[in-house]
Parts: sequence; C-alpha cells; structure tokens
Amino acid sequence: MSDALEVNDSSLQALASYLQKTLEPASRHEAEAFLNKLEQSQNFGQLVLQLIATKSFDLHIRFAASLLFKNFVRRNWVSDDYSGDSNISLADREAIKSRVVDLMTISEAKIQLQISDAVTQIADSDFPQKWQGLVPELVGKLNPNDFVTNNGLLQTAHSIFQRWRPLYPTDNLFTEIKIALESFCDPYRQVFLATDTMIQANAQNGPQLKVLFETLYLLTEIFHDLTCHDIPDFFVTHLQEFMGLLHKYMIYDNPLIQGDDEDAPGPILQVKASICEIVELFSMRYEEDFVTLPEFIQTSWTLLTTLGLEQRNDILVSKAMSFLTSVVKTGRHKDLFNSTEILSQLSEKIILPNMGLRETDEELFEDEPIDYIRRDLEGSDSETRRRAATELVRGLLDQYPTEVTGIITNYIQHYLQRYNTNITENWKDKDAALFLLTSIAAKSVGAQFGARETNAEVNILDFFEKNVIPDLNAPVEGAIHPILKVDAIKYLYTFRGQFTKEQLLVGLPLLVRHLESSSYAVYTYAAICIERILFMRAAGTSGPMLFSSDDIAPHAEALISNLFRLIELGRTPEKLAENDYLMKCVMRVILTVREKMLPLVSLSLARLTHIVQAVSSNPSNPKFNHYVFESIGALIRFICTSNPGAASQFESLLFPPFNQILQQDIAEFTPYVFQLFSQLLSFNTETELSPQYQSMIGPLVQPSVWQQQGNIPALVKLLQAYFIKGSSWIVANNQLEPVLGIFQKLVSSKINDHHAFELLTTIIETVPMSILGVYMKHVLVLLLTRLQNHKTDKFKKGFVNFSYYYMALEKEGTGPDAYWDLYETVQAGLFVTFLKSIWLTEAQKVSGRIERKTCAVALIRLLTGSKKVTEGTNFDAVWPSIMTALVKFFEAPEDVKGASKDAEEDADLYAIDIEETGYQAQFSQLTTASGAKSDPVATILDPKQFLVEGLVRFNQQYPGRFQHGQMQLQPETQHHLSTYLASAGVSL
Repeated sequence: MSDALEVNDSSLQALASYLQKTLEPASRHEAEAFLNKLEQSQNFGQLVLQLIATKSFDLHIRFAASLLFKNFVRRNWVSDDYSGDSNISLADREAIKSRVVDLMTISEAKIQLQISDAVTQIADSDFPQKWQGLVPELVGKLNPNDFVTNNGLLQTAHSIFQRWRPLYPTDNLFTEIKIALESFCDPYRQVFLATDTMIQANAQNGPQLKVLFETLYLLTEIFHDLTCHDIPDFFVTHLQEFMGLLHKYMIYDNPLIQGDDEDAPGPILQVKASICEIVELFSMRYEEDFVTLPEFIQTSWTLLTTLGLEQRNDILVSKAMSFLTSVVKTGRHKDLFNSTEILSQLSEKIILPNMGLRETDEELFEDEPIDYIRRDLEGSDSETRRRAATELVRGLLDQYPTEVTGIITNYIQHYLQRYNTNITENWKDKDAALFLLTSIAAKSVGAQFGARETNAEVNILDFFEKNVIPDLNAPVEGAIHPILKVDAIKYLYTFRGQFTKEQLLVGLPLLVRHLESSSYAVYTYAAICIERILFMRAAGTSGPMLFSSDDIAPHAEALISNLFRLIELGRTPEKLAENDYLMKCVMRVILTVREKMLPLVSLSLARLTHIVQAVSSNPSNPKFNHYVFESIGALIRFICTSNPGAASQFESLLFPPFNQILQQDIAEFTPYVFQLFSQLLSFNTETELSPQYQSMIGPLVQPSVWQQQGNIPALVKLLQAYFIKGSSWIVANNQLEPVLGIFQKLVSSKINDHHAFELLTTIIETVPMSILGVYMKHVLVLLLTRLQNHKTDKFKKGFVNFSYYYMALEKEGTGPDAYWDLYETVQAGLFVTFLKSIWLTEAQKVSGRIERKTCAVALIRLLTGSKKVTEGTNFDAVWPSIMTALVKFFEAPEDVKGASKDAEEDADLYAIDIEETGYQAQFSQLTTASGAKSDPVATILDPKQFLVEGLVRFNQQYPGRFQHGQMQLQPETQHHLSTYLASAGVSL
C-alpha cells in the first residue's frame, strides 16, 4: 500500500483534473495509467467518493468518478493473491462501507447506478459476515414518499439477492438468506403496500405511474429472490396477501403506461412477465401453499389468447407459456387439460398463433441473419414465442402423447396441402409444418447431438424423404424461399442422430453445395450442419468418431475453399470475425481430415494467418478467434506428427505474424501465440534451441509480460517447452535465476500456484541437480512458508503431489532420501513430521491416473529403497505407517495402473466444443496445442508389481526386516499385502 492520500480540496482538484484528462483522447492513456497507480494509495476510495459527493464539480466529472470508483472496487476489493484479502486497507474498506449506501441514495440516477454496482460487488465479498449492517441500512433509507430513491435501494437489494437463485442450497446459503430476511421483510411489505396504494391514487398520472411500476417490478423480482429456495415464514404468513397483489397486477391494465414502443415491453408487461416467473416457481416447488394456482392458470390462458402478435408482448407471452408448461409437466393437474376439445383449443388459440413466422422474423433473417441464427440455435431465443410454444407442445406430449401427436399432425397435413397449392405464395405454411413436425417429433433436443429422444408415433425418415429431400435437391438459388432451404438443412441438423452413417455420407454433398448459396443464413446453416455431423460419434454420445479422415478427405478441398471464401466476404475486421460458425466448421474439417490435410496445408495456413492479421486490429469475436488458433494448432499437430520436418516450415510462416502480435501486445491473442510457440518448439527437430527461440527467452522472463493473467498458463507451458528442449542453454546463458524468480511470484498467488508446481517439476526434470541444488533449500522454504501462512486446499494438493513427484523421480539428486536430506537442511526431523501429518494422511485424496501412480511409486521407494527408512531408528517409526497408507491407497476404487497414454487424449482433439466446455475470457486452452501429460514414472507399468519386486530386493538386503515390519501391521493390511505377494508368486 502506497502513502496515504489527503482527502482535501487540493487532492479533489487534482483528481478531477486527471478525470478530465481521461475524457480527452490525447491525454487519456497517460491519465489512466496515473490513476491506476494512484489507486494503490490509502484513502483513494474515500477521495473518489468525496469527489462524487461534491456537487460543485461538473456532473460529467462526478459521473467519471463514479465509474472510476466502480472499477476500483472491482479490481481491488478482493485481491488475486493467496490471501483472499483485499488490496484496500481495512480502515479504507470500513470507511467506504460506512458511506457508500448513503451517497448512493442522494446521487443522480446515472451515478446512482454505478455506485449500486459497486455496492453489489462489495456485497459479493463481504455480505453478510463482514457487512452485517448492509440490509438494515438499505431498508432504513426506504421512504414511502420518495420512490426514485426507493428504486435505487431496491435495485441494489435485488442485485445482491438475485445471486441466490442459481446457487445450490446449503446451510451457509440459508444462513445468509436468514440474515437478510431479519430486517428486510416487514419494510419490504410496507413498501409493496404503499406502492399499491400510490398506483391506485395516481391512475391518471402517467409519469408517476412509470416510476411506481419500476418500483413494482423490482418488488416482484425481489419476491422471486427471497423465495427462490424456500418460502420464509414471513411470506407464508402473508402469502395470500402477496398472491392477491400479484394477481391484481397480472390483470391490471392502464393505457398510460403500455409504452409507445411496439418492439420493447412497457412497464406493465415487464411486471406481468416477472409475476409469471414467480407463479411458475410456486407451481413447481410450493404447490401445497399455492391455493390460488387455478386462478393464475385461467388468467394466463386469457392473457395468451388476447395478447397481440406485437414484439413488445413476446417476453410476457413466453413467460406465460412457460408457466403453463410447468403446470402441464407436473401431471398433477392433468384433469384441467384432459380432453380433446381443450387440447385442440390450446393448440389452435395458443400454440399455432405463436409458432408462425412473423414479419419481424423475416426482417431479421434478411437484415441481421447472424442474429437470426444465434437466436434460433444457441438458446438466445429462450424468450421467443416459437421456442416457448415448442416447449409447451413437448410438455403436453409428456402427458397426452397420442392425442397431441394426432392434433398437431392434422395441422401439419393441412399446412402442407395449402403449401402444395401454391409453393411460391404459401411458403410460410411449409415453414410452419416443418416447425410443428420438429416440435412433436423431437422430445428432447441438445446443441451437441441434436434430437436425443424422439416420438415413436412420428415417422421422421419418411417425412424427410417426402418433404425435406426435395428441398435439399432443389437448385441452391431461386427455386424455393431461402427460409425453406434453412428449414430443410435444420431438419437434417436436428435429426442427424436418426440417420445411418451411409445416409449422412449421401447427404453431405447436398450440404456442401449449399455453401455456394448467396444467402448468408443458408450457407451458415449448411456449415453448422456439416460441423455437427462431423462431430458425431459412432455410439451416440460416446465411442469413436463416426467419420474418419478417409470419409471426409474427398470433400476437404471443396469444404475448405468455400468456407474461407465465405469468411473473407467480411470487409472489415468485425465482419470478418462475425461468423464463428464458419470458422468452427473449418476447424472441424481439419480435425477430421487430420494428416490428409497435407495437400491443403499451405493454402489453409496462408488463409488462417491472413485472417489473424486482419482481425488483430479489433479482436471482436472470442469464439471466432479461438477456432482460428485451434485450426492452426490442429494443422501443426497433425502435419508435424506425420512429417516431422514440416515444423521448420510452420515456424517460417508463423513467426512473422506471431511476433507482430507480441510486439503490438494484442492481449486477446498473446495467450494463443504463446501456446502455439510452445507447440512448435515441442515439434522442432533441431538438437538445440535455434537462434529465433533463443532471442525470445529474454522478453519471456520480463515481469511485464507476466502481468496479464491470461498469459500466465501459456507462458508456463512455453517455459516448460524451453527447458525440455534447451535447459543447458538456459543455464549457460544465466536465465535459470530469472525463471526461478517467476516461480517465486507464481507460488505466492492463489490463482497461479498450480502453475508454479508445473514449472518447478519441469525444471527439476531437466536441470542437473548439481546446478539446481544450490537453489532447492530456498525453493523449499518458499513452499513451506506459503503452506504455513496461507494454506489453501488447492495449494496443499499441489504440495502433496509435488512431494510425491520428487520422491518418485529416479534421477540424481531426487528420490526419497534426497528429499529427506533437503528437509533436514531446514530443520531436523522435519521430513518425518510432514510424512506423518500431511503426505500419508493426504495420499487417499490424490486424484488423476498419473498422479496416483506417482504417489504409489513414491511410497514404494520410501518403503523399499530409502536408507533413511530401512536403516536406523526410523524403521519402526514410519515403515508400518507407510505400508498401511500404501495398501489403503491400493484398495481405493481408483486404478493406479496405466502403461499407455489415456485413451481420452486423442478423442479430445475431435471433441473440441466451446459450447460444452465454455470459453474462458482470460485464458482459453488450445486443445490441439496440448501435449500429453508427462509421466515421471512411465517405465513402471504396474505399481503393485513394482512393490513386490522392491520387497524382494529389500528382504534380500535386510533379512528379517520385512517380517519384523509386517508383524506391526493390522490384520487387514497384512491380508492385502499377502495377496499382492501371492498373486506375483512370491513368498517372503
């Protein structure tokens, strides 16, 4: 923490001056850098809050200060080091918390919003244990006569409480909710009742109603927050009162606040949609207490049959249908819908009107096709009418499969007949038919594998042959409406799992030809469908991939050339990177065709590097970027594996654009570049580091490059590759100490300490202990200090794994006795203390095939090869304990054998799927650039056999000692040990 700042007029004027400079392009960067440095000073947060509160400063300066304060809290309230504490002093934190809520209530609306965000971030860390006064302070400032202030306070409360919704219920969570409820419930109810009264009193006052309905919306959202895991006693007591109010506003109408925008929902619609979410929650979880459920069902039905097709109604219609779906799915109200007449009415009046394609959908298809596609495929249309109607159909199918299938099938036939009378004019009828067919045929659909469960009463393949194949075979341009082309492709996409490999291979050329369509949506859907087909496995969700390189190689050139052509239609960096579906398909083709990409590698790499250079000026689409670099990594991996000499060609092509990225410090790309440098270095066939790699090591160990968190995992992998390739050069050129300095920085961070162990193990493996030994005591002291002062479960696990690694390694200066001696240099008897208190007790928690095998080997080396154990007084003190821990370890359900590399490694290359694994904003691992995990005991295939062999040698070297140690074991341990020996045909 730097020197304390004085909170006085001159400091305020100086801060205001720098904030003004951040708003001016010429001085912005310099001013931001100064403020970033200044925020480490004590009293900084208080100074910023004082500037916000000083009304004599211009509003734009005070607003800039509120943004600065929010970002200051985000960056510093919780530090990224091992302590889990704050970068802000305790005195500052308490001063900020004592003032920030009060300042929020008296600030202008746009400033209030920023401070509210900061309060929420502080609460994420401190509430309730370190900020028990927060909720009482919020409710203490609620004012029945000032609803603008109330809205700020309620928004803050909602921001804090809503994080409970997705959390798994635990005792700690319920304790936190209970603390909030103690002071919140009664004032909350009073504000709710006051708001209701004021709405009635201001029925003709449009501006005031708008403010009041903002309050009402926040009140309903908080009601949802507070009841998301259980109904508190207070709400049970007042449930009928609250439900009466909720129903009142479910049917409330007032043209003054309907909203003028036909696209965006007005205040009333937002409140009603929020109420629908509440009653859906209660219908699923608290039905016994929800006595007015039938009333809400009828109200929802009425809403759905009376609301128009305007876009502003979409969210409410979706929420209301979702509520009805939840009621239907439980099956407890089956009688409400159990007649053909009611099901027909439900289909005709609610489902069919909301399944149809609207003019706004057509406009989106034509004007913003990428948004149309994402809304359709990625679930971003979860609040669209079509998706909600589809879910309602599937809910009804669960309860009334035959009746609903029959009703919807009749409508499908009706639509198809009408389409066939005039295929040009009535194309929307076929679109509706295909959408309806999918809704009843696919009972469960996922993005990864398509329809996982289908309706046995629908002949999917017959419908495909009669109604879909003709559209796929039709000319790409002009024969039918592009939306019908998309529908046909999407049918194959959805039901791909129902087709045989042979059928899909026949269909693949039909999809490839649609990459030549002039319609953005058509060619994108074609790419999406091709990519998902190539992603398929032979046995559904497991097993080998369905398509081999031989299957797809004949199509590779047409696929790759068309896909790159389509990507490069984008004339700006943003448009070039817009369509990540196309780039994902490029990646999937490379992953499938593998080494048979050799004839296309020059073309592909040239196009990929061009794309990287083009989008580097504005890396706007993280998914697109990831697929680009994953594609480069795949080419390197497959081509260099089959043709080792190709590594130098890749280096000559990739070094110039990659070095440019590093020089420009493009933060989004540098982690990828470091990973690919690591991959290239691992494939490099030269015996020593080449000059171009040598020239990079200096910059790589500079502290500045390690300041970006996203770089760290990739930099560690790159340094590991350097040591594996050229540890002798690193040592000879005095780079070992800078790298050990990096290790020291990493080990002090709770975020990065696991990377410290990764780097350290590689250094130990590659640098002779005659050189490294002088540093090892300092390294051990660093580890022990961190373990003693700032232990976390993650660090403890890493320390235990490292200790077993060191003892298992068969290299000069390592092994159990070398590790023992290292501890003795710190303190006599320390090794035995750690052995008994940590290593043996934590052995059962070691996870991972290689880690467990390493643990077993380390324990065996201690038992059978350590003179510190087998000779002298330590034998009786530790040998029986080690053997007991080892036998218990062997008898655990996890296997510790494994001679070959994990079978999953190769499959992971095929199965790259960000939708499944999730994209990480700071760092995303390139699967194609990942090497196999190093096995320090690779020569040992079966640890039990290794134990038996060790015990034989031990018994020969120290006759009678084994029998002496065995007698000290528990009978169960003796039995298991005898079994191991007998299985190997050994008797001792």
